[in-house]
Amino acid sequence: MSASNQSLLHPSTFILVGIPGLEAAHIWISIPFCTIYILSLLGNCCLLVIIKTEPSLHEPMYLFLSMLALADLVVSTTILPKILSLFWFKDRNIHINACLAQLFLIHSVSTMESGFFLAMAFDRYVAICKPLRHSSILTNTVIAKIGLVILFRGVILLSPHPFLLRGLPYCRTNVIAHTYCEFMALVKLACADTRTTRAYSLTVAFLTGGVDFILIVLSYILILQTVFLLPTKEARLKSLGTCTSHVCVILVSYTPAFFSFLTHRFGHSVAPRVHILIANIYLLVPPMMNPIIYGVRTKKIRETIQRALKLKEFSVFKGYFDESFKLYI
Repeated sequence: MSASNQSLLHPSTFILVGIPGLEAAHIWISIPFCTIYILSLLGNCCLLVIIKTEPSLHEPMYLFLSMLALADLVVSTTILPKILSLFWFKDRNIHINACLAQLFLIHSVSTMESGFFLAMAFDRYVAICKPLRHSSILTNTVIAKIGLVILFRGVILLSPHPFLLRGLPYCRTNVIAHTYCEFMALVKLACADTRTTRAYSLTVAFLTGGVDFILIVLSYILILQTVFLLPTKEARLKSLGTCTSHVCVILVSYTPAFFSFLTHRFGHSVAPRVHILIANIYLLVPPMMNPIIYGVRTKKIRETIQRALKLKEFSVFKGYFDESFKLYI
């Protein structure tokens, strides 16, 4: 095979289109995307600092939440800088190694996020159904082991993806009709039998996101059974109140993921730009919303933020008073 044919079948560079049909509006679309990125960075970094500095938050739920915040930061930073570069500077080219690295990080870290949701559901199950054993079951060692299992699961199961894609010939085109290197967008460019690649991807998706979701639902069924056996309405509401933030985060994350899956599998008549917008919402909105939901709905985090703001106001006032006193003297 000649060198020119080899370069056509295995291009060194891919070209990202962005959002097909909305190229003229990319600069305007970049405004909400940039806002999402800034809020994701600020929210998750603040959440990590609050959990690290506040001893009362060194509990299983908040430790799993800090792991989720780290994963959210990785997903946002893996996707959005390149998207903004594309929208602002028309920087469409991406080297195949960078493309496959981005794809691996997106899918592996998304798998980890799903695992952290399951870990948080398990924490709520133990806290409500086995409250006397909560601290003995979810020790710091167990939490660290759960975190490592989730990390290695994402890395091991998703590691074959880049190698499977790298081995495919891309004789149709090297233009990716997407804002980032998405698995199915690359598979569609291949001019070879991709059934094995697709089957492996679908199997991994079920073994991670699918099984995780089933176990989360099962844990909440057991939680509800326990809650309804509590003697008073106040006790039932208090127990359910500890789960509301987690349920809200799951809904924010799984709802766009569900619609993204449906449009990929069955929405053949749906416009490509709708596919891409839903895929971006699925990956980018949850990292922005998660710290907001937990900050607003979790009493301990809310109280920690309020105390920090009061201390800051006091220190500013004290500094102003000291300076005024010195000037007066």
